[in-house]
Amino acid sequence: MFLFVGIIVVLGSIVGGFLMEGGNLAVIFQPAELIIIGGAALGSFFVASPMKVVKLVFGNISSLIKGKAYTKEDYLTLLGLLNTLFVKIRKDGLISIEGDIENPSSSPIFQKYPKILTNSKAVSFICDNLKVIISTNMPSHEMENLMEVDIEAHHKETMVPSSSINRVADALPGFGIVAAVLGVVLTMGKIDQPPEVLGHSIGAALVGTFLGVLMCYGFMGPMAANLEHQAQEDEAYYAVIKVAMVAFVGGAAPQLSVEFGRRAIPSKERPSFNELEEFIRK
Repeated sequence: MFLFVGIIVVLGSIVGGFLMEGGNLAVIFQPAELIIIGGAALGSFFVASPMKVVKLVFGNISSLIKGKAYTKEDYLTLLGLLNTLFVKIRKDGLISIEGDIENPSSSPIFQKYPKILTNSKAVSFICDNLKVIISTNMPSHEMENLMEVDIEAHHKETMVPSSSINRVADALPGFGIVAAVLGVVLTMGKIDQPPEVLGHSIGAALVGTFLGVLMCYGFMGPMAANLEHQAQEDEAYYAVIKVAMVAFVGGAAPQLSVEFGRRAIPSKERPSFNELEEFIRK
């Protein structure tokens, strides 16, 4: 939603200001320049990126459109799931959740929280670490180190699309200059033409520089920043799971463990103590 709002604002401001000064839109509409700049940028991306990176980038484009972000309700749901798992472990023992974590999609516990089931990576993170708790007698500090390694690996992977798009954005002004130089070369071939023809040709060449800078700072750069923010939100979400699990492994009661997790939630999305308590009671 906000992606399209931003695009409309950027284009509306630039085109509106241009028209206010009596500009002619036909001058800046140069399909050949777009093909040169866009095609070269896409080609350089393919040259620089292995297939895995290409799939990651195109797979994350949908998240730009959806504007994925974790809300207070998402964190409440997460803490509710963790509390339910911790209570069952404390009541019936570690083995009691083995079936739940082996096949979470058919688990009665996970089915109470269908939104979490849609986040397959988070579910795997929870289940994998619970399996470690069941199969080993790992101290809480070692458990914390293990989970931090997992979170760091996940964060590096989620940062790949952002860094890849950012590199393409950095190259766009250069490709704009390439398009402008090609336009000047074509203009030099028309040196015997009247001033009106030369002026139009030079203006079209300069549009290449304009488009390269606009695409860099108006679109691709902000998209890379958007994906970076999403990666940071993912990292914060996983940190909540880590803090709650480490507290539980360290011997804290289920409700205290999820309180540890609540404290790790960013302040804007953090539910209050009473909101969490009421959610758990439900």
